[in-house]
Amino acid sequence: MQVMFKLKDYNGAHIEVKAVEDYKFLNSSYVPVLRQLESANLQRFYFENKLENATKDTTNMKFRNPKYLSILNHLRFYLPEMYPKLHRILFLDDDIVVQKDLTDLWKIDMDGKVNGAVETCFGSFHRYSQYMNFSHPLIKEKFNPKACAWAYGMNFFDLDAWRREKCTEEYHYWQNLNENRTLWKLGTLPPGLITFYSTTKPLDKSWHVLGLGYNPSISMDEIHNAAVVHFNGNMKPWLDIAMNQFKPLWTKHVDYDLEFIQACNFGL
Repeated sequence: MQVMFKLKDYNGAHIEVKAVEDYKFLNSSYVPVLRQLESANLQRFYFENKLENATKDTTNMKFRNPKYLSILNHLRFYLPEMYPKLHRILFLDDDIVVQKDLTDLWKIDMDGKVNGAVETCFGSFHRYSQYMNFSHPLIKEKFNPKACAWAYGMNFFDLDAWRREKCTEEYHYWQNLNENRTLWKLGTLPPGLITFYSTTKPLDKSWHVLGLGYNPSISMDEIHNAAVVHFNGNMKPWLDIAMNQFKPLWTKHVDYDLEFIQACNFGL
């Protein structure tokens, strides 16, 4: 990764490629997810491959994907510590394409909130009730099941507000409570929805258009007007199963001259 980014200029942008090991605070005595990964119960749950379970219960197999407990996925909860001198930061997933200048995000008044994100709810869909277990008394007492969910993928974080609101501590509190997976089942979105429950500022939907990895009905107008498009879902643009109408939005940016890229098995 480091060599690949040094081979090009990228219009003078400073690019720093870091490894998890570079951050010494990421250890099991501080990070609940790392401590949980060390538990025998959790290792059995995620890494025992029992064929009879796979054929009987495909939903359960989805929950058993170890990526949901990967420290790389949970790094997003440690941004203030990773970048202690920064006041604001833009978080981008690895399956997005930036189509427009994003500097105007820094002009947005965050109203003291921590997380600038595009909301995803419509009707009864993408409400908090879909992401966490409201039969659990702790969840029921603290959250509104009809609260609107938002998306990870393009998030603008005010790190000063984050530090003030002690969001990482809040995340640790809930992640520790969920060791037995009774509060939510998988992923980083439920703990994100919990951590930033009252500290999220809704952004205009044109900043972040989602669903290019599963929803064929997104209009090209909507995509054209988007600052960031997001290939969330299984049909990633580098796979053979990608949707043909969306694939060029990603492939046009691929630098085929790089030998690293030529070695990738892209379904192009």
